[in-house]
Amino acid sequence: MRPLFHAGLAHPGRRKKLVAAATAGGAVVVTLLAGRRVGRLRLTRGLAALRLVGRGGLRYAGHAPQLFAAAGENRQRLRGDLALQTAEDVAITLGAMKGVLMKIGQMASYIDDGLSPAVRRTLSRLQDSVPPMSAELAAQVVTEELGRPPEKAFAQWDPEPIAAASIGQVHRAITLDGRAVAVKVQYPGIAETIAADLGNVALLRRMLKITAPSQDVDALIAELRERVLEELDYRREAENQRLFAAYYDGHPTIHIPGIIGELSTRRIVTSELADGARFAEMARWSQEERDLAAETIYRFVFRSLYELHAFNGDPHPGNYLFSGGGRVTFLDFGLVKHFTPNELQPLMQMARHLCVDNDPEAFRRSMEQAGFLRPDAPLSTETIVEHMGVFYQTIRERGPLTMTGDYASAVVRRFFDVRSPVAEYVSVPRSYVILQRINLGLFAVLGELSATADWRSIAEEIWPFVRAPASTPMGEAEAAWQAGHPAVTESRS
Repeated sequence: MRPLFHAGLAHPGRRKKLVAAATAGGAVVVTLLAGRRVGRLRLTRGLAALRLVGRGGLRYAGHAPQLFAAAGENRQRLRGDLALQTAEDVAITLGAMKGVLMKIGQMASYIDDGLSPAVRRTLSRLQDSVPPMSAELAAQVVTEELGRPPEKAFAQWDPEPIAAASIGQVHRAITLDGRAVAVKVQYPGIAETIAADLGNVALLRRMLKITAPSQDVDALIAELRERVLEELDYRREAENQRLFAAYYDGHPTIHIPGIIGELSTRRIVTSELADGARFAEMARWSQEERDLAAETIYRFVFRSLYELHAFNGDPHPGNYLFSGGGRVTFLDFGLVKHFTPNELQPLMQMARHLCVDNDPEAFRRSMEQAGFLRPDAPLSTETIVEHMGVFYQTIRERGPLTMTGDYASAVVRRFFDVRSPVAEYVSVPRSYVILQRINLGLFAVLGELSATADWRSIAEEIWPFVRAPASTPMGEAEAAWQAGHPAVTESRS
């Protein structure tokens, strides 16, 4: 049979059109196939998550007679055992699934809302210890991105990862010119996995309602979608990390590993290898060391916000390394939120009016202007301040104050308290969703350390509307660093 089309005989113009049509048709087929894969993945992951929820429900239902019959300590112990079994199931299932669902599990792991220490320890495995991909898959990604297998791209390559997280895992290596580096390699197919998770809006709603019952879940999903899709491009992460590393260059206690640009691509980011103790180990150090580490974390969070206008949106304990004397290395800058001056202004006004000016009415107006409070809310200003004041409790007065686990839990409960008369009239605008989540996470971290400091005086050093002199030895060292650092001087001008 004679072919309908023979490239050697076709008219050149017609050939171009046919090739274009064939190419377009191929693109449509590829798109449809990719869409089907994402659809199947969405269904598979959705079912796995629903089975996880179902197993938890069946676990409690199956023990209902025992719970009913037990009393006092026995009932409490049984409840604790069931909660621990459920947490173990969550850690294993979401850790293996990775992607957006694992990130939601991470949220639950560092937001303490009455979880027992054993349950929190189990969930905390999602912060820095999840099942890694195989050495062969990691090598495949390196080869595709750098054009050479890892054994040739690097002088030395450790096939065993030192950390595995929601989107990629980290390997030790030595560069060809002798530098020790950490190489984060993105999981193959994670983009499709994330597309499937983000497309499964119904499932996301259910899971986010568990970790954020009183928040605007639509705003949270929208913000999560934008930040996580950005995180897939490691070139953006490298750019963010360069920004933070340049700003904090030479800082006495804050360290950001430098980026190795020639070994960083869309799916690989290579940075200086950092060492130090993990959070769980540091939490067993002396109280003095824990206080210094907490002060560094506090300064990093708020100086980054107010002066760099950028916020590391994923600073859970798995992204810290501790070296004693308050020195902390901050890792993972894939989920960074950048703020405009207009977005920061209301936050500064709220803190200023409540903590410095002691002007409740001005505080209320600032909340309304920022979109946190409905303007016509039929609530007294006293009620609003009483509800919101807990978030500012550590900085309303000068003097040493200990961040306790009870305080961190109280803040979280207040934030998620849907029964409060204020809850109906307050919401978190999309611009501040990630910020609010991390503020709660910061309180949880400092509470776990039982950290003591004069938080108000430290805040006054950082607040642009105060800029008070140093209040601690670390503050004095930081002031000396600021004086000789052009990037800091420029950001403060």
